[in-house]
Order: sequence, then C-alpha cells, then structure tokens
Amino acid sequence: MDRLGDFLHARRARLRPDEVGVATYGERRRVPGLRREELALLAGVSAPYYARLEQGQSRNASPEVLDAIAGALRLDDGERAHLHALANPAHRRGARRPAPERVTAATRELLAALGDVPAIVLGRRSDVLAWNRMGHALFAGHLDPASPDDVARRPNMARLVFRDAHTRELYPDWADKAAAVVGNLRVTVGHHPDDPLLSALVGELCVHSPEFAGLWADHRVVVCDAVAYRMHHPLVGAVTVTQQTMSSPRSRGPHVVIATTEAGSASHTAMALLARATAG
Repeated sequence: MDRLGDFLHARRARLRPDEVGVATYGERRRVPGLRREELALLAGVSAPYYARLEQGQSRNASPEVLDAIAGALRLDDGERAHLHALANPAHRRGARRPAPERVTAATRELLAALGDVPAIVLGRRSDVLAWNRMGHALFAGHLDPASPDDVARRPNMARLVFRDAHTRELYPDWADKAAAVVGNLRVTVGHHPDDPLLSALVGELCVHSPEFAGLWADHRVVVCDAVAYRMHHPLVGAVTVTQQTMSSPRSRGPHVVIATTEAGSASHTAMALLARATAG
C-alpha cells in the first residue's frame, strides 16, 4: 500500500463496528476494526472501488467521494484535509532536493519585537531556523544559541523531542508532546510526499526511536495551532505555556511558534524569572 492506502487502512482498523452501528451478530473477527466492505457501505461507494483506493490502484477519487469516506471514518477537519492531500495527484511530482528554507527580515524583526516572549521559527521539517533569546532559553538552553544559523548544526525539534534527554525532561506529559510532533509531521508528509529530506528524517526517527516508530505506524494526524503544555524547566521549575503556531496563509513555508503564559499566574512569574536569569 502507499501512503493513502496506509492511512485509510489505519483509520478503518480503529473503528469498532458497534461505534458506527454495524451489526456483527456476535461473530468472532480475526482483526479489529471495520472490514473494507463495511466501510464502503457506510461511505456509499462500491466495495471493489474502495478496495482499489485502499490498495493504491485508483487515483481519481472525487472530492465528494473523499468527503464521504472521511465521514464514514469519522475524521476530524485536520484528518479530512490530510486525506484530500494524500489523494490529490497534483502533489505527485518527481523527487528533488528542495530549496533551502530561509527566514525573512520581517520575521527576524518579529522575533526581536516579541522581547521576553519565547519564539522560534520552524521549517516544514521542524528544523529550527531561528529563535529569539527567550525561545532558545525555554526550548533548548543547553544548545549553542547560534546553532540555527549553521545548516550543519541546525537543531530539529522532532529529533530533539525523541532523541534528546534534555528536551524529553522538559515535558512532564512527554507522550502528549510526542504525539503532537508525529501528528504534525504526518500533515507535512501529506503536503510534501516527495521531499527526500523529510523522508530521511522520518526514516531516521523510526530507526532510532521505537516510540516514534509506534506512533508513526498509527497514522494519527494532529493539527496543533494552539495547545497548552506543562513544562519543567531546569532553571525555573514548573511552567505551563500555550504554544501557538503562526504561519502565512500564502505558503506552507516556515512558521513561528510563540509560547505565552497566563497573566498573573505562577507560570507568568516563572517566565519572568527565566528572562532575568538569561538576560545580558
């Protein structure tokens, strides 16, 4: 199966017949989840057609058919968009090394203007392209602050979450952060299926992190525009931040992740302490 087939199979396997009103009459099933013909019936398409789609033998599904399948699979908006991206043949181009990602002058001005609000700029493969002083202090104070400027040493947030002990210890609820990282990578792969550097990153993490490999095989899709995380920073202790992703509506290029705290909270005080501790 290809990526589309893998995704459909994984989502179908997660649906129990009783969840969607499919009668099983007490029969014993060899595998969990819905059968192909049951999913096809729920979506209102023929079983042979759905089987070809899941087996990667059909690339002409209309948006209406994809929406019907998404409804049968009970996909949320992010998963539905991912399904359309995987099925869209316009994304199937010859593999080539993509152009380097760059940070615009305007984005660097934004990082500077944010002052003591932590912010980092992430490329589509989760490479750290830039950060302000507080972004470095909060997310990767153990790394050289100049490392994003050197392509050979540039940090990668997905790699840090799964392979760096310091970053793992930052998140008491590490499993939630890990799932979000994998889910966002899934979205990116759907939009850039032929990016060799992205494929290499996924392959590396699958080989070196059994936890990543397990999450990747689950085919979950997570779109995290704003999410709260508990963190335990080595300098200031417990802090809860809301990580918000800002991106240009005109492109899927670099995006800015900003970490904020609730005014008047203990986390806000901790962030102010971190700002003072790392100033100068």
